Amino acid sequence: MKQKDLVSLKKVNKQLTQFAKIVNKNVATRAVSPSEKVQVGIDLGTSSIVMTVLDENSQILYGSFEYDTAVRDGIVVNFMESVNILTRLKEDAESVLGVTLETACGAIPPGTGEGSAKIVANVIESAGFVCRRVVDEPTAAARFLGIKTGTVVDIGGGTTGISIFKNGQLIDSLDEATGGFHMTLVLAGHNHIDSKTAEKWKRDKSKEKEVFSTIRPVVEKMAIITQKMTASKIQKPVVVVGGAINFEEFIETFSKVLGISAEKPDFPQFVTPLGIAMYDHD
Repeated sequence: MKQKDLVSLKKVNKQLTQFAKIVNKNVATRAVSPSEKVQVGIDLGTSSIVMTVLDENSQILYGSFEYDTAVRDGIVVNFMESVNILTRLKEDAESVLGVTLETACGAIPPGTGEGSAKIVANVIESAGFVCRRVVDEPTAAARFLGIKTGTVVDIGGGTTGISIFKNGQLIDSLDEATGGFHMTLVLAGHNHIDSKTAEKWKRDKSKEKEVFSTIRPVVEKMAIITQKMTASKIQKPVVVVGGAINFEEFIETFSKVLGISAEKPDFPQFVTPLGIAMYDHD
């Protein structure tokens, strides 16, 4: 990456580290005044629902998440489970912050359509928020990363979403159903274990080398998806985010197949949720 991109990534890494320290600790970074405007982001992911709360200057106030199975390949498949989880997260956040959270924004994988956006908005509003906006996930990630020109690859539990930006404009986007869930399926099939056990293995750092050697073809497929989509339109830097990329060998493997050096921020699973909250403003 260019020097200015490295500086930008260093800045967001500081914020991501701060968020990682407070998430699910039921603490806020500071006291919040009842008159303050806050920004809330809701990421309805395949493996978890993440809530982020920022102040009006987009500084981190609070964060929490809960594992779930209510979303598949970027689409809500269990409406009530999503609503119940989000309602709990909202109540916990309000208790800690001492304010009522009134509005929020959500996100969907690019190209999944108005129907998917409407369902996400309905989940958010059924949990007691007013949904201001539903954006696509890589665009939210780019907002947090401060990328005006570049390619953001958001690899979540169910999908690989790619958005290409030039001079602050989105010039192309794509989403394909290949993500962490598919890694789990490959791992389960290879080892003749059930999906729940495979998911635990995938998160076990002591098994990382063994796991990655099995799921490497899935990572290579993600890079091929990106390569085909961006061959004639690629914009640098290429930044990869999402919870499915937390393996030491991921970026090296991805970059080798892509043919372009990619980068990842620290705690990449929190980039998109934080970016979503930045859209919650007047």
